[in-house]
Amino acid sequence: MEPSTRRMHLGCFVLGTGNHIAGWRYPGAADSFQSLAVIQEIARIAERGKFDLLFLGDSLTAGVNDHPSFTARFEPLTMLAALAATTTHVGLGATGSTTYGEPFHIARAFASLDHLSGGRAAWNAVTSSGPRSAAKFGREHPAHDARYERAEEFVDVVRGLWDCWDDGAIVADRATGRYIDPAKARPLDHEGRHFRVKGPLNIGRSPQGQPIILQAGASEAGQELAARTADMVFSVVQDLDEAKAGYKSLKSRLARYGRKAGDVFVLPGVMPVIARTDREARDKLNMLQSYVTGTNAASLLSNRLGVDVSQFALDDPVPDLPLPDSSHGFARAMLAKARRERMTWRDLHNLTGAARGHWVISGTPECIVDTLTEWFTDYAADGFNILPPYFPGSFDDFVDMVVPILQERGLYRRDYSGTTLREHLGLARPPSRFFPPADG
Repeated sequence: MEPSTRRMHLGCFVLGTGNHIAGWRYPGAADSFQSLAVIQEIARIAERGKFDLLFLGDSLTAGVNDHPSFTARFEPLTMLAALAATTTHVGLGATGSTTYGEPFHIARAFASLDHLSGGRAAWNAVTSSGPRSAAKFGREHPAHDARYERAEEFVDVVRGLWDCWDDGAIVADRATGRYIDPAKARPLDHEGRHFRVKGPLNIGRSPQGQPIILQAGASEAGQELAARTADMVFSVVQDLDEAKAGYKSLKSRLARYGRKAGDVFVLPGVMPVIARTDREARDKLNMLQSYVTGTNAASLLSNRLGVDVSQFALDDPVPDLPLPDSSHGFARAMLAKARRERMTWRDLHNLTGAARGHWVISGTPECIVDTLTEWFTDYAADGFNILPPYFPGSFDDFVDMVVPILQERGLYRRDYSGTTLREHLGLARPPSRFFPPADG
């Protein structure tokens, strides 16, 4: 795709109390993620801003000392099903674990969401890096490579189940009494190392053909899985050169799977803190950061790094630590930044509390746009997964102050040109592998 025709894609990472660990304390912010009214307001803002996607991450490991929005929250697919009835365009994405889920359940749930929303569903396929997840299910947490081996087969089974129905399989012919054309539906009959799945699903082919697949793996195995199967990749970066290298690494892997650079979109996570002046933006960020303590981010930081950080004094420098078996992307970005900037543990607590390890920028709308534009035009990103520090006010700021400038510069759509998430991304509707087009 030529640079002159590229357009940014924007997702919003939705945590009801805000992505900042203490965003709920900001004046006027929502203080509950157990309110349908809150999530409906976020969705209205997203559609006003012509966003591609609302993304609801999930955590199976959350305890009472973790991020508030992971600790007490709706189950994501239930929430998105409710949003499908009150939105018309924005994509609806949620996390589903390949380690602690089953392919049939995932395939059926996201196919259902795609039907309910008219073709706007997206599945974030994750391997559940947090080892504490295992205790929720009475299991031993698999090692990194074992999780990705299972994930490779899991994704293939889900996509296979989505393909078991052809378009037009449900004929509902009142004259003959025939409801389903048996020639247009078939079992999957998958037998692999991890799964034996007969199929088919008990729901017809979805409006998008297949829901969009999201991924966020940054390890070697994660990038290979993304290159083979993902439509959109969320990256965790803190540095432009680091982001460019990760972008190039992923895109360079696509050809071996018969894919092109424009088939997969890379969206780094970014938390923008916006105000009319740089000083006001700094004051807003400083207020948010004043809520971060040496303890309220400790559990999240320990989980990210795979080490109990309570053993370290807050003003000690961060030592060289090995990458943990879990959370590679977050750990790699955070530890690299700590080395570059000679950070203390207090600094790392503040970074984690702000955006869980994602990139944080603050400034005027023009400053924010200049920075995002640089990353976009330098091929460090195809767009951004926006992480408002608190809802709904900081998301309003982005849509009302940043989006219009992006539109004026020709970098972002002024209106939706379709109704499905695939149409927003400019991706073709895939045919079923089992039922090729008549002219194919």
